[in-house]
Amino acid sequence: MKTDTKVLKLVRKTESSSTTEAPEQEAEMGMAPGPTSVPLAPEPEIEQRPRPAPMPAPKPVPSPAPRAGDLPDHKLLLEMYRTMYLSRRVDDKEIQLKGQNRIFFQISGAGHEAILVAAGMVLKPSYDWFYPYYRDRALCLQLGMTPLEMLLSAVGAEADPNSHGRQMPSHWGHSKLNIVSQSSPTGTQCLQAVGCAEASYRAQLVPELQKRIGSFQKDEVTYVSLGDGTSSEGEFWEALNTACNFKLPVLFLLEDNGYAISVPVEVQTAGGDVSKLIESFPSLYLQRCDGTDPIESLEVMRRAVDYCRRRQGPAFVHAKVIRPYSHSLSDDEKLYRSDEERASDAERDPVKRFGALLIDEGVIDQAGLQKIKDEIDREVNEAADAALASPQPAKETATQFVFSPDVDPCSKEFDTEDRVQLSGNAGTMVDLINRCLDTEMARDPRIVVFGEDVADCSREEYLETVKGKGGVFKVTANLQRKYGGARVFNSPLAEANIVGRAIGMATRGLKPVVEIQFFDYIWPAMHQIRNELAVMRWRSGNDWKSPVVMRVPVGGYLKGGAVYHSQSGVSTFTQIPGLRVIYPSNALDANGLLRTAIRCDDPVLFLEHKHLYRQAYNKSQYPGEDFMIPFGKAKKVREGTDISIITYGALVQRSLVAAKQMEQEGVSVEIIDLRSLVPFDWKAIEETVKKTNRVIVAHEDSLSFGYAAEIVARITDELFEYLDAPVKRVCALDTFVAYAPLVEDAILPQSSDVAKAIAELKSY
Repeated sequence: MKTDTKVLKLVRKTESSSTTEAPEQEAEMGMAPGPTSVPLAPEPEIEQRPRPAPMPAPKPVPSPAPRAGDLPDHKLLLEMYRTMYLSRRVDDKEIQLKGQNRIFFQISGAGHEAILVAAGMVLKPSYDWFYPYYRDRALCLQLGMTPLEMLLSAVGAEADPNSHGRQMPSHWGHSKLNIVSQSSPTGTQCLQAVGCAEASYRAQLVPELQKRIGSFQKDEVTYVSLGDGTSSEGEFWEALNTACNFKLPVLFLLEDNGYAISVPVEVQTAGGDVSKLIESFPSLYLQRCDGTDPIESLEVMRRAVDYCRRRQGPAFVHAKVIRPYSHSLSDDEKLYRSDEERASDAERDPVKRFGALLIDEGVIDQAGLQKIKDEIDREVNEAADAALASPQPAKETATQFVFSPDVDPCSKEFDTEDRVQLSGNAGTMVDLINRCLDTEMARDPRIVVFGEDVADCSREEYLETVKGKGGVFKVTANLQRKYGGARVFNSPLAEANIVGRAIGMATRGLKPVVEIQFFDYIWPAMHQIRNELAVMRWRSGNDWKSPVVMRVPVGGYLKGGAVYHSQSGVSTFTQIPGLRVIYPSNALDANGLLRTAIRCDDPVLFLEHKHLYRQAYNKSQYPGEDFMIPFGKAKKVREGTDISIITYGALVQRSLVAAKQMEQEGVSVEIIDLRSLVPFDWKAIEETVKKTNRVIVAHEDSLSFGYAAEIVARITDELFEYLDAPVKRVCALDTFVAYAPLVEDAILPQSSDVAKAIAELKSY
């Protein structure tokens, strides 16, 4: 609901609310400066007190009730009360339905209503952007979500706009209101919110993007909320760091109810006060308030949102709230909270206190308040009846929206391989990947490239005097020089930061092509990849998507790469639904497959073998700016009649060497390069198995539980009658890659290992 700013200009100056206004500071980002800052009216500085030693949490003291002359417009007050009471009654209705076994899970927003209604009052649905967490029921109601829509989620109905029956209740999402699909992991939303705001920031730097990203507004704000427990997550601190570094208009709302399930805040946080720990962040506008007081909350949220709209930087509101119900209906807070503590919380109940205040101050009488309650009770009961009658999704919909239903990268639309026209000098895999990035960036201004060290030089004033970095393998060399620091830029050394921000940008319509410097360091981003990136489309029922391309140098055979620069854990990612996994073995395929990855509409893990980057044997002339290879299309790199080798990556060349060697002994070997691991070309596998009747699957990963096991299992399941011998695997040992070259050679599969397997299979 949009509220007139004149109404929101409160006369009260809250005595209990501390504020800081961060000084202006231009961050060094290697790009054009952001929008000019407009100073706000000065606020009193936070009183600097000695930080207390960790100690048991004190009993909360109720804030004094607002005085009669401090209240804003009566109509506004009644609107706030109505939403607060509505939120509580939807909670109570869900609890009732759970007790009747008519819904399957419940987690409440009780005790948080005041600060959330205040946030909804000063923010704009379908204009600003929202990354809420599961307590934010009152915010979503204030923004325009209906009780019916919430209860449709509770019963798992197909018509549920949050997830269409795919997620738990209170996992908010509403495409019309700009509420981006929320997941269960706490903290992951913070980096995505930063990426969402960064998309708007980069659109200000590159004006042609303003019509190409979703719902761009020059003064839009991105809201993200979290509980006190979530502030322990590293991704929260990464998000805060980047938001302050770029002075992004992100409003962080910390809803501090004192507990993360059963863990109290003094156990979570040094000193028991997160906002004390973040006071030194530059450009951060810090506010503290009693989040159970709607009047104080409204004033504090207005100031914070105003600060963000003026592009001063991010704001952080630390709201002290209560949790009158257990964490969820799967939890019993009586097991770890005293009766005295729970009774103290009950005295601060925002719904009860605010209703009493409205009567005491003559805003409404008891009969009028009861009439509002009765109307809301009827509305909630009617919504519950309608939700219970609404059908759940059909069983057949289970596999819908794992990938894009509109853009199929396996289709003929993405296949220009047969009519390719090569020209110019032959280039390495690095050359042709770089060329693809260059031409695609020229074609589509939505593409942004970032990661660790990918820029030529972050301090752009030095570009004329330095050669430039362009990635540790030079794959992104000169892209920043050509397209500017607004589109090609370095990230912090934080992999979750890279992927999380990319998800937020992609949600807005940008096309991030990010680089994880080494596959070995991708694991900090695994949370974002598995629980956010891959599942965004499916969990939202196709309402939201994040088509990010992650370029990742991978593999060994480096002579000195050792344990942390030579890993090949492909199977960890190929088993993730919703993630395309691509692995070219030569320069030409890398160019065509990367172009498909960029133009498709799904998340793609694009693996680039470091050993293959500059090999002479896999060079190619340039294939043109529209050369594409569809996903799921294997390539027959060698004809044969006796034995088939199914492989990918660095084992393609090693298999070719072994095949030529065994040809001298009269064995004809066919080699299939999969190129695409998810999806893979089952038809090509089927044809080669039926042709030779003997099969080897070779790859660089460890033997046990590797990618080959899936191929072998399907061959034995569907093509067993065509086999004249057991299917063999040639893989790495079940250990790590060593630094010493002789030991590395023993660990990773060599051409001699492939030749040995060919000989054994031939003689079976």
